[in-house]
Formats: sequence, C-alpha cells, structure tokens
Amino acid sequence: MEDEQKNTDLETARADRSVWLMKCPVVVAKSWQSVPADSQQNLSKVVVSLDPLHPEDPSSLQFSMEMAGSEIANMPKSYSLNMFKDFVPMCIFSEANQGKVAMEGKVEHKFDMTPQNKNMEEYRKMCRERTNKSMVKNRQIQVIDNDRGVHMRPMPGMIGLISSNPKEKKKAAPVKAPEVKRTRRDRGELEHIMFKLFERQPNWALKQLVIETDQPAQFLKEILNDLCVYNKRGTNQGTYELKPEYKKSMEDTTAEE
Repeated sequence: MEDEQKNTDLETARADRSVWLMKCPVVVAKSWQSVPADSQQNLSKVVVSLDPLHPEDPSSLQFSMEMAGSEIANMPKSYSLNMFKDFVPMCIFSEANQGKVAMEGKVEHKFDMTPQNKNMEEYRKMCRERTNKSMVKNRQIQVIDNDRGVHMRPMPGMIGLISSNPKEKKKAAPVKAPEVKRTRRDRGELEHIMFKLFERQPNWALKQLVIETDQPAQFLKEILNDLCVYNKRGTNQGTYELKPEYKKSMEDTTAEE
C-alpha cells in the first residue's frame, strides 16, 4: 500500500508585509513569556529618534525600547536597538492548530537589543546573581544497603573473606556506577558562567569545566570553540583560554566596575 502524501496549502496573502526581527536578552524573553497570551497589557514601547538636520545620515536614525513593567528584580527598563540591514534574506511563517501554514512577511530590519549605558550596572548585577545561583550544586546522598552476610574468619597462615552462605561463594560482580545525565543550560546563561570561570583562572581543561558547570562535554565543546582557543603545545597544553577579543572585553568590564 502506497503511503498517502499530505499536501499543505501555503497562505501568502501577507507575504509582502514588512517584519522586524529582534534578538533580545534571555531575561526580557522570560518577562514577556510570563504575560498571559490573552492579556491586553502593553509589553514595551519602541521609540524612534531622527535628527531633522541630517535626515539622510543613517546614524541619525536611532531606535530604543522602554519596558512597560516587569516583576524581575534588577531588570533594566531601557534598551538600545542596534539595527542591521546586511543579513541573509529571511521570511516569517506561522502554523495554526489545524496545520494551516501561512507566510507572515519578509524580514526588513534585524535588531540586537542591549541595555543602555545608564542601566548597565543593574544588568551586570542581575547577571552576576543569576550566574552565582546557577553555579550552586545540589548534592544528594544515597545510602546503599550492602548486607550480604559476609564476615571475617581467621585461618592459619592467612586472612580471607568467607561467606556465611554457601550459595554466595562466587565473588559478587562490582556494581557499575550509573552514567550521569546532564541537562543543557540556556546558552546565554552558560556563557555568563564560562566568563565567570575564566575570571577565576585563565586556563581550563575540558574535564575541569564539565565538573564546574555540570554540562555535557559535547555541548561545552561547541561553546568553547566559539569563545576560546585550544592550546595544543606549550606550558598550557591541553587547556582552553579565552580568545583575545573576549579577554579585552572582560578587562574593560572589570575596569568599569
């Protein structure tokens, strides 16, 4: 019997609509997600500024965003929206509960959302609190009952273990420790933790970072390849250290604090 192929119609009525794509901090996304979908509350306000004396100058057009309100402590209220026009062409699609797919528009502008300088100290404080909280490890103690009825019986010329039960003469196989399954953290949150660790010391081995962050080794490698340089030789052979541009960023941040 041949497999039935399901054809889905694509709704294109809004295909030419202009759409803005914005990359926002994790804390802002969590704040917006906490608002119910049917709420009429305003999430934020976008402010567009233009220098009337130099309207043709691209730098005269500035975008900013003011948050309407949030219950998250130390969360900045004002953000700068850095606009980019040089990016890969993209379109936005949506899918309804019935499986209907629609094209919602083309991405005209792409924005990176960053806290404004006046809120930077609050943002740093919030990131430090989140990093310190995520680095607290919850340890569990498990009591193993290993009552096999084994006792010591001295014999001439030797001391050995003798089982009180003849059926237990065979040596019990060693119990293999269960594999530890680690759950991936949010990438942005993990990057903050990594920078905090490299503030403590400049070089880290992968095994050390796995223990410190409690993250899967493969996931850590992906982030380390973006942030760090691997030392293949020299006194720090087999360790990672931050790339020069990230080292400078950390030094500038420390100087500001």
